[in-house]
Amino acid sequence: MTGGEVAAIIAAVAFAVLVVFIVLVLMKISKTVEKVTTTVDEANKTIEVVTKDVDILSRQVEGLLVKSNELLDDVNKKVATIDPLFEAVAELSESVSELNFSSRNLLGKVGAVGKTTAKAGVVSKVGGAAFRAFRPKNHPKQVKQ
Repeated sequence: MTGGEVAAIIAAVAFAVLVVFIVLVLMKISKTVEKVTTTVDEANKTIEVVTKDVDILSRQVEGLLVKSNELLDDVNKKVATIDPLFEAVAELSESVSELNFSSRNLLGKVGAVGKTTAKAGVVSKVGGAAFRAFRPKNHPKQVKQ
């Protein structure tokens, strides 16, 4: 074998090794691409499901917001109608407080009058007893008790 033939054999073997290496790399890349494709397909399916769920959820939330707004409007109207009631209750409370104050003053005055009346009654009894004690015994208008 000549040097040219040996070089050709070495080149052929190197080329064959290169081809085998390239085939192995391409097979690994093919498997990786297959896995990536599967993952992308699953991700697309998941995105479709999530999109549908989000659409349904957004419709439900929108309906809930509409109902909440209607309820809030109804509550505001009802509160507006009972505002005069609360104002009347507040005024009644003030009137009751003033009545209590006046009642206390009246009771204080009645108590003072009662004490004065009681003193007058005691003085009257003492005066009557003194009058009877000092009145002559044979007076025609003397009443026996």
